[in-house]
Amino acid sequence: MHGPTQLFTVIALVSLPTVMYGGYALMGVMRDRKLSEHQRAMFRAGHAHAGVLLILALVALQILSRTTLSGTTLWIACFLLLFGILAQSGGFFLHLLPEGKGGKLGGRVTSVGAVFLAAATLLTAYGVAFA
Repeated sequence: MHGPTQLFTVIALVSLPTVMYGGYALMGVMRDRKLSEHQRAMFRAGHAHAGVLLILALVALQILSRTTLSGTTLWIACFLLLFGILAQSGGFFLHLLPEGKGGKLGGRVTSVGAVFLAAATLLTAYGVAFA
């Protein structure tokens, strides 16, 4: 493994403890009951998506490292994975903003993240199919 797949694997691995800390923070939020039920649900969803998508990224990066895709294509796939994860999970956290300020924006950001992740997954599948 080298180049972008190595770099983004390190980024994903270093990011995992932040998601673990998020689980700890989530317990405090649930205990203190300072957020509405909707906000707690969005915090939970954002945290869960971040963890699952980081694991997906680690798998996808391992697969990408074994393809014959060009360096530029690997960089694109890695950036799509990173920004897809940030947008997909981050959109849920935007729902924590006061009522009416984060709902629509959060939904849009989450949707953009889904598109990025779909593109990264399809690019990875292309790399496997034509390896």
